[in-house]
Amino acid sequence: MNLDWAWIERNLSMIGSLLVEHVVLSLVPVVIAFVISLPLGYLVSKTRRVANVLLAFLGVIYSVPSLALFVLMPLMLGTQILNPINIIVALAIYSIALLVRSVVDGLRSVPTPVKQSASAVGYGWPRRLFRVEMPLAMPVIFAGLRVVTVSNIALVSVAVLIGSGALGKLFDLGFGSNFYTPIIVGLVLTLALALIADAFLLLIQRGTLPWFRKRAVA
Repeated sequence: MNLDWAWIERNLSMIGSLLVEHVVLSLVPVVIAFVISLPLGYLVSKTRRVANVLLAFLGVIYSVPSLALFVLMPLMLGTQILNPINIIVALAIYSIALLVRSVVDGLRSVPTPVKQSASAVGYGWPRRLFRVEMPLAMPVIFAGLRVVTVSNIALVSVAVLIGSGALGKLFDLGFGSNFYTPIIVGLVLTLALALIADAFLLLIQRGTLPWFRKRAVA
């Protein structure tokens, strides 16, 4: 199975456009979910026993097949089925469902003696949250963020079944014409995008959490 390099050269503009579209559709929902999940996860973590029920509910949401959610979005939002907003909102919902759990788990991982010590030296809850609890919870939150990002990059391609899908269109083109070059190009670019995004988040984590890096090395 050989690549048709001439086809790739002729379609570089299309491939580049689909790649940019894939980046936007997969990463914008992550940013939206991250902004929403931090305060939402904190509130859920404070509900004590109800937290497990809420997390279970979010787990049920994530278990909804992505294709079904892509199809439902136009009905819920009143948009056209090919509108990229449908994909962004659907993936944002998936991302929130996963990230909220990561925020809750991260906050729960902060040792109680640490929180008590912070309160004992005069930290009020806002200062304790932002100066003590959240920094210590960030490694767990970053782990969830990396999973969400890679998952979104993969899920965008599923939207090709409703006429969108960015790089997923290369799969549709290849399978529809029994031509493997677009399929291979789509697979390679999707994998490369996932690896680059994951590495980028790991670099951010190591750069912003130096204490965690030192602890991991030790």
